Amino acid sequence: MNRVKSLSFAACVVLWVLGGCAKQQQFKTVEQICLGDLDKARAMRMAEDVLGEMHFGIEKSDVEQGLIRSKPLAGAQFFEFWRKDSVGVFNWAESNLHTIRRIVEMDVRQEDGRLCIGCNANVQRLSLPERLLLGRGRSYEMLSESDPAVQKLKLDAQQRALMSWVDLGRDGLLETEILKRIESKAARLQKGK
Repeated sequence: MNRVKSLSFAACVVLWVLGGCAKQQQFKTVEQICLGDLDKARAMRMAEDVLGEMHFGIEKSDVEQGLIRSKPLAGAQFFEFWRKDSVGVFNWAESNLHTIRRIVEMDVRQEDGRLCIGCNANVQRLSLPERLLLGRGRSYEMLSESDPAVQKLKLDAQQRALMSWVDLGRDGLLETEILKRIESKAARLQKGK
């Protein structure tokens, strides 16, 4: 009986230390960075390089307007350890549980004599309409035509028409990571002058 009490007490202490008393990690998000004497075209190339390093393709880049928009990028899965688009534990888990994509828009402009870069990373989740089930034991057919052994995502025409991307809002952690990488590149560039 003493052994059970000791183990129970030890388990409670471990849970207390890991859960209740653990300091919650705070992340400070950055919405924009302002750089020193850097020209707009060079700053946009650096921003495009950073997006490319993070596996985002560029859909639109307009130096005159100071706009960069990425192509949608599907969220990294657990086995894609080289990908860096799922920043933070929650975003990593969400990308592994749902079909997630991110689209990054960057705004490069002059403000008070400085070049400032803003970042907006929009997150979307794929929503698939359910199918009518033909029996209790055929739940594997809920989203598509499949069999018990092999699950396949084959959508019919009606499902394809109703398929949509649901906007989940902004990803502040990804925005901050992108801006920090650009700031780091700019600092290395200025040191090299």
